[in-house]
Amino acid sequence: QVQLVESGGGLVQAGGSLRLSCAASGSIFSINTMGWYRQAPGSQRELVAVITRGGLTNYADSVKGRFTISRDIGKNTVYLEMNSLKPEDTADYYCRATTARDGYWGRGTQVTVSS
Repeated sequence: QVQLVESGGGLVQAGGSLRLSCAASGSIFSINTMGWYRQAPGSQRELVAVITRGGLTNYADSVKGRFTISRDIGKNTVYLEMNSLKPEDTADYYCRATTARDGYWGRGTQVTVSS
């Protein structure tokens, strides 16, 4: 089992920045990838960024050049640095961890970008 707790969401003006954190606990040795997803009202949950055990990263086209996913292995934490935020980035952001057998979700943190 893996437990994930997100933090760092909030209200920000367009053009501003936020940093989300996702702290993992439990069977962290089994985690292969960790990532951030988001879900806007009335929309499906979508991938934002992912980082593998080996440090490889991948981003949705809509956030490339603005968002950066990183990790602190010692703190078992993954971050999502979000810059140049746009109103369309408004969503609930969820952390996800995948192992060879399972996937785990955090409860999410809300990000609201005002125009």
